[in-house]
This record gives sequence, structure tokens and C-alpha cells, in this order.
Amino acid sequence: MTGMIAILSRELRLSVRHGADTLAALLFFLLIVSLFPFAIGPAPETLGRMAPGIIWVSALLSAFLSLDRLFGADFEDGSLDQLLLSGVPGIGIAAAKTLAHWIVTGLPLLLAAAPLAVMLRMPEDAIPALLAGLLPGTALLSLFGATGAAIVVGARRAGMLLPLLVLPLVTPVLIFGVAAADAAATGQSPRPHLLLLAALLMGALPLCPLAAGVALRGAAE
Repeated sequence: MTGMIAILSRELRLSVRHGADTLAALLFFLLIVSLFPFAIGPAPETLGRMAPGIIWVSALLSAFLSLDRLFGADFEDGSLDQLLLSGVPGIGIAAAKTLAHWIVTGLPLLLAAAPLAVMLRMPEDAIPALLAGLLPGTALLSLFGATGAAIVVGARRAGMLLPLLVLPLVTPVLIFGVAAADAAATGQSPRPHLLLLAALLMGALPLCPLAAGVALRGAAE
């Protein structure tokens, strides 16, 4: 546990030193969402109806910006070998890096989602359901993304392989997240969809770091 905390602290310090990566993801999120009104028109009814899908897809694409460097940078400079030789198991390294990715990428996207939903004229009753879905949803994006990044680490054209590997995995997250906000907007209960997201998160929490840890061991060998 001490080793995991040290790795998490290291990742957060590196994120502060390279704050442009976090800022780029957030600005990319804001830019994508801001472009939709120009593409589909400024009609409040249309924007409000499409707002959950717009925000979810934009958050998904923004989360991909830093995934290819999650393990790739450490693999290239040899830091990954040192981490694996430090006594921390691969699952611990993967879990710490995944948590750091969610803190520096997923959490800012979650905080920016509410004002963007207001900008898109999303019904006020649906905004809490949107945020309640994004909370486990962004964590799932980090978990699945970190697993995919660990699998393709060291591979040629890893940046092209990563979306092809991760996008099918996060499709159910996107479906349930948008459905929860849509249900709240139409006066229905978002609870079933939020419970499905929570179930996915409970399954991914132990399995994704385990798979990522095994992949990191294989890449190092």
C-alpha cells in the first residue's frame, strides 16, 4: 500500500509539472461541446434534448488524449521497469496510475460538465442525473482506458490501436449514462441506469487493474 501511495504521489506531481496535458483535455472538452450549437443550430429544444449525448461523447473523446502516455512514457524511459522491480505488484502500479488519471482528467471533466449542460439548455431536473452518471462513468473510462493502454504499451502505432480496443468496452457506459439523463429529463427514474453503471464499476474495479498489471508484466518481459 505504501508503494501504491508513492506511485500515486509521483503521478500527481508529474501532472502538476506537466499541467498542459490536463489543460489540453479540459479545453478539448469545452471546444467540442461548444462546436455542437454551431453544427445543429441554436434551438433550445434541440440542444437540450441532445445535451446528454453531446457531453458524454465529448468527455469520452477528451479522456483519450492522455491515455496513450499513461504507461508509454514510463516504458520509453525505463521507469516502468524500475516500478516493476520496486516490489509493488503490477496490479498496484496499474491501480495507482488509473486513480491518478481519473483525478487529473476525469474529475475536471466532471466539474466542467454542469456549466456546459446549462449552456446547452439541458433541463435542470436532468443535470443531477447527468452528473450522477458521469461520476462512475469517468471512473470507468479511466479503468478501461488504462487497461487498453497497458495492453498496447510498447506496440507500434499504439495511439491508433488504443481507441479501437477501448471504444467497444466503453460503449455500454455511454449508453447507460445518456439513458439516465434522458430518463430524468422526461420525468422517469434514472435509478436503473445508474445502478447498471455502478454494477459495471464494481466489476471493473478489481478486474481492470488486474488485467493491466498482467499486461505491464508482459510488456516488461
